[in-house]
Amino acid sequence: MSSSINFIEKAKELVNRAATEDRSENYSEAYQLYVQALEYFTYAIKYEKNVKMKETISSKVNQYLTRAEQLKEYLDKKQKKTPMAQGSGGATGNGKASDDDEKRDLQKGLMDAIVSEIPNVKWEDVAGLEMAKEALKEAVILPLKFPHLFTGNRTPWSGILLYGPPGTGKSFLAKAVATEAKSTFFSISSSSLISKWLGQSEKLVKNLFEMARERRPAIIFIDEIDSLCSARSEGESESAKRVKTEFLVQMNGVGYDTRGILVLGATNIPWILDSAVRRRFEKRIYISLPDVQARTCMFEMYIGDTPHTLTLKDFRHFGEMSEGYSGADINIVVRDALFQPVRKVQSATHFKKIYGVSRDGKTKNFMYLTPCSPGDPEAIEMNWMDVDGEQLLEPKVCRADVLLSLQHVKPSVSEEDLKKHIEFTNFFGVEG
Repeated sequence: MSSSINFIEKAKELVNRAATEDRSENYSEAYQLYVQALEYFTYAIKYEKNVKMKETISSKVNQYLTRAEQLKEYLDKKQKKTPMAQGSGGATGNGKASDDDEKRDLQKGLMDAIVSEIPNVKWEDVAGLEMAKEALKEAVILPLKFPHLFTGNRTPWSGILLYGPPGTGKSFLAKAVATEAKSTFFSISSSSLISKWLGQSEKLVKNLFEMARERRPAIIFIDEIDSLCSARSEGESESAKRVKTEFLVQMNGVGYDTRGILVLGATNIPWILDSAVRRRFEKRIYISLPDVQARTCMFEMYIGDTPHTLTLKDFRHFGEMSEGYSGADINIVVRDALFQPVRKVQSATHFKKIYGVSRDGKTKNFMYLTPCSPGDPEAIEMNWMDVDGEQLLEPKVCRADVLLSLQHVKPSVSEEDLKKHIEFTNFFGVEG
């Protein structure tokens, strides 16, 4: 039985229970059951491969969604008409206190999105991507430092979209912005703005922008924005459409002052974005795979202060050999290479003595044991289990270690994906 059928069966069970409660006028219970059923129907649509079956499920979803929205409207009106007890500090029939409480609850949930601890990622920590860094400086740093530059028609960018293959540094750039900008930084994933309760998602979007306006200058970073603002379609639920509409209104709509607020979006699949959402992002920057110079810097950066015997010539060679690798791929290559000395320790059958300063610096002629070949004149037959923890001296990372890891770790970005990004850039974006 496929996963979509499992979801449909569960959804049907919940709908039958909801209908029973609905007929019994237990509207609150019916509403909750309809919402749960809709959630299972959504999963069924996601995993169903048959187009006609998807259309059938979508028509059912719209039918039950309409009834759930009717119940929600009825329950909301009923709640507002119910007077609150005197002395409780609430309203007595106009629902004002209830609305304020709901707003406080929504904003309280969004408070976790405000980045309070600076990530400590500087511009220079980002290898390459010069155009992307310049655009972000124009939008974030310069307006704060030189506000007189941005008067009249010269206004800072209010929306920047970073797009490109996975692992190219989009989120890393956002961390650099959070570090360098003296602004309130909201880091949001699309899941933070999606609620299973009808009407809540658009309220979350509205409250997010309200909080940003109250704390301006502010930056709203939305990772994987495609899952929130994909292109609208006929089979889409009314709830999803309302979320997109609210996002468009809040980002650049009539009646809202967007000065001092930058919306920074990131996506791996920009071509599925809704055209109206895409238009709101004035700058669309392609974060491409790193060039040879950037890759060379990444190898050196990721090795860091780990003991090694690598030279600048080695790093350049690695950069040339890693054509087609993303920054994340190179990170994996280096991490794998850093484990090569550990593997040598595990597989070693012979060790030899080496003398040097102890790790705590107190002993100058401390005896270490390091792996060696059985043919070494000073070799002692033993394995790593026989070596005391403080005495083990692992080999340094060498050129052969990195080359071996380069053979094992393959690029994660396909040629097909790259072609799609290049095609999108030719129509809508600019190179980063």
